[in-house]
Amino acid sequence: MTIFRALYVSIRVWLLLIAFVLLFILAYVFPVLFPFVKLLLAVLVALCLLDGILLFRNPTQRAAFFARRELPDRLSNGDENPVTIYLENRYSFPAKVEIIDEIPFQFQKRDVLFTATLKPNETKALRYELRPTKRGEYHFGAVNVYAMTPLRLLKRRYQFSQDKMVAVFPSFLQMRQYELLAISNRLSEVGIKKVRRIGHSMEFEQVRAYNRGDDVRTINWKATARRSDLMVNAFWDEKSQAIYCLIDKGRVMKSPFEGLSLLDYAINATLVLSNIALLKQDRAGLLTFSEQIGQLVPAERRPGHMQKILEVLYRQKTRFLESDYEALYTNLRRHIRQRSLLLLFTNFETVNALRRQLPYLRRMAKDHLLIVVFFENTELKTLLDRPANSTEEIYQKTIAEKFYYEKKLIVKELQQYGIQAILTAPQNLTADTVNKYLELKARGMI
Repeated sequence: MTIFRALYVSIRVWLLLIAFVLLFILAYVFPVLFPFVKLLLAVLVALCLLDGILLFRNPTQRAAFFARRELPDRLSNGDENPVTIYLENRYSFPAKVEIIDEIPFQFQKRDVLFTATLKPNETKALRYELRPTKRGEYHFGAVNVYAMTPLRLLKRRYQFSQDKMVAVFPSFLQMRQYELLAISNRLSEVGIKKVRRIGHSMEFEQVRAYNRGDDVRTINWKATARRSDLMVNAFWDEKSQAIYCLIDKGRVMKSPFEGLSLLDYAINATLVLSNIALLKQDRAGLLTFSEQIGQLVPAERRPGHMQKILEVLYRQKTRFLESDYEALYTNLRRHIRQRSLLLLFTNFETVNALRRQLPYLRRMAKDHLLIVVFFENTELKTLLDRPANSTEEIYQKTIAEKFYYEKKLIVKELQQYGIQAILTAPQNLTADTVNKYLELKARGMI
């Protein structure tokens, strides 16, 4: 790095030079001022030379300043991911610094600028957060540091090559949050409801002595008569149920909400639900589809299975054609023989759109426990809550009411044929889906 490439003049120097130009013009009118202006200019030049010497003098034979960026090996989509820049001042004087971090273009940010003041030999960490909204590869560039002396007349640029490619995966941070809460039985903190278990599973364990608090309905009267003591039937929680998330990648899932597409919300919810299912000793699987069948991950519960699901979800993208539900049904018949819980993530805007696919949904519901998960149009809800003050707004509100009502009709239409449905806002998708899974499990329906 040459001195001229690394040297930058502070804005205050430019302002002083402009002031000197004005003073020279004024001295032309009043010659008595000319000696003072020349003296002040000489002082400014001397101070700039001193500033430059302090910045570029390097008696230790190593860089007078050091910076390093630290970020995770992968980023979580839709979440705030921490990025830390470590600074070390090796100057013998307090240094005022400006830091410009070259972040990936996907963030569309041009204001990642930080300022800090470091004492001699001081180390400081600057932390900020980035929220990606698309999965894929993100390339980080260099960290640029502009150091100044206490005079702040000149700047010296240090450029630290920190080029790095980081992959943005589905929201594994959200998955870990739910996992920790599930382990500590605190899921209610994120909107997960506690559902009272009704009945028992079919997996009989043993007959044992009655303990205070046991359900009196489990008393085994024959064993009680033989032992002359109250005996009860004990059951295992039913395990190893197959849970499949069916993700529609068609054009209906391309709609955006708070920067993320509906497909990304479905992917994040699938990741969380699959992890919760594995924690509950069930088997988690995955199938993606659009106008053609995508990838199938058979329902398993093996070490590394969660990583396999994560890798598959990372590569999914929306397509522009209408999804083929007939191909979906045929593929389910061919590959999923055991009765399973199917959570279908899709979106229907009108009842007619549902009725085109209803025959295939009804066939799936005969062989499996099917739950159709689709999305509320939050913009419509906002429009309905806003008062109408003109004829045009009344017309818009009437149309919005019609579409909002159709969403409710879709739920009733599905329930009419014994198909369960979840109509939810995108931001509530994960909690509502996990709630439904835990409810069905508590009721012994899977």
